[in-house]
Amino acid sequence: MNLEVRLLGLVDFDAAWELQRSLVPQVTPDRGFLLLLEHPPVFTLGRNGDPANVLDPHGIPVRRIDRGGDVTYHGPGQLVGYPILDVRRLGVKRYVRSLEASLLRLLKDLGVAARRKPGCVGLWTARGKIASIGVRVARGTSMHGFALNVSNDLAPFGFINPCGVPKGAVTSVALELGRAVTVGEAAGRFRLRFGDRMIKS
Repeated sequence: MNLEVRLLGLVDFDAAWELQRSLVPQVTPDRGFLLLLEHPPVFTLGRNGDPANVLDPHGIPVRRIDRGGDVTYHGPGQLVGYPILDVRRLGVKRYVRSLEASLLRLLKDLGVAARRKPGCVGLWTARGKIASIGVRVARGTSMHGFALNVSNDLAPFGFINPCGVPKGAVTSVALELGRAVTVGEAAGRFRLRFGDRMIKS
């Protein structure tokens, strides 16, 4: 697969969502896109998410979107990845597992011990959840993707009730390692790990 990777920096959520939609018609079985970026503070609520799980947004905007999952937070210092791919050969479950596997390898590269949790989607450490995944697949093409807490402020996670995550049970790469890690470093490592998996799929 020819995977076009775009490193976009800080992008407004609505603009990134529109960019994803604009790229969907260009996807083929042999061509896809990977957008790696950060968002200004925003809460996103999946299509079946419960608005009551937004406890107090503290002025942070809330967007109802068309991915799976409930509510999560995005903000500067968090690596957000939007693969826009034809995933019919993989199937949705294997595709989500490929996202998790790529993030696990990235975290291992950085020295963070993370794991899957039975019955859940995403990744955890002993301290809490470090990566969230929420995708939409329509007519075989994926949108949305993952969010990895790299060096972002974790306080806004206390303003919501994310499904399956006890209040406060979130962590970041920087917290795990006790040192600064940039989103750019994490993006570069994910690009290699995920690109390698998709090219061979």
